[in-house]
Amino acid sequence: MGEVTDLGHGRYLVAGRLAYAAGPPQARWVFLDGHVYVIDVRPAAGDPATAPDRRHDDELALASPMPATVAAVNVAPGQTVARGDVLVMLEAMKMELPIRAPRAGRVARVACKPGQLVQPGIALVELE
Repeated sequence: MGEVTDLGHGRYLVAGRLAYAAGPPQARWVFLDGHVYVIDVRPAAGDPATAPDRRHDDELALASPMPATVAAVNVAPGQTVARGDVLVMLEAMKMELPIRAPRAGRVARVACKPGQLVQPGIALVELE
């Protein structure tokens, strides 16, 4: 991909293009050229303190990657969803950021509403 230069405060210069990174160290969200990528950083083999589990993976997938405004909430508690369904649509930095279901399941709780400013890493929806 080319050279990567850390500009500080979650900003990077990647092959001459500006990228933004946010989120916890184990799964960084990277915004580059209008697209969102999740960089999954695997823990060292045999390190039980950092071993991923299903709940943790869901929390990462169902949280905002950066401060954003909730544009739409497409689900309600009790609703069944399929993997990939758009649960919440966020807006940040003039981009739409869909929060998609990481797996099939039933919505246990919705923790946001349209117009609300949400912070990174906080679960917006919980699946059973």
